[in-house]
Amino acid sequence: MGVISDRLKQLGIVLPEPLPPVAIYVPAVTVNNLVYTSGNDCRIDGRLMYEGKVGIDLTIEQGQQASRQTMINLLAVLQAHLGDLDRVERIIKLLAFVNSAPGFAEQPYVINGASGLLEEVFGEAGKHARSAIGTSDLPFHTPVEIEMIVQIK
Repeated sequence: MGVISDRLKQLGIVLPEPLPPVAIYVPAVTVNNLVYTSGNDCRIDGRLMYEGKVGIDLTIEQGQQASRQTMINLLAVLQAHLGDLDRVERIIKLLAFVNSAPGFAEQPYVINGASGLLEEVFGEAGKHARSAIGTSDLPFHTPVEIEMIVQIK
């Protein structure tokens, strides 16, 4: 077992099998030493853990849970793509979308669920640049969609 696998185990996180894409795209692409992931959501066993808009259908705390689950799903994609999460040198950037109620402006707090998990798992290497953007809706009414750029060894 690697360092990151051990850390996930200590955190009580079991990475799921990545779900197949729902449209015409691939889950991740490597270019030189960078991995670009496609957007992911908060599915557990194929079903969204929450649906709807943060700020009307969901609380900020539920949005944070959704963003954390989305990151778990992205780590599963990375694991499948790389074969070993110890190959991650650094998390570079997250691009995160929050399905937001009109007037809701606390997207950064929602995405802290994902960012916090990356720091728990990767330590300093998990600290990253980030954009948290509010949107009027997301595919399948998921509350959160996140994609990432990762530097690998």
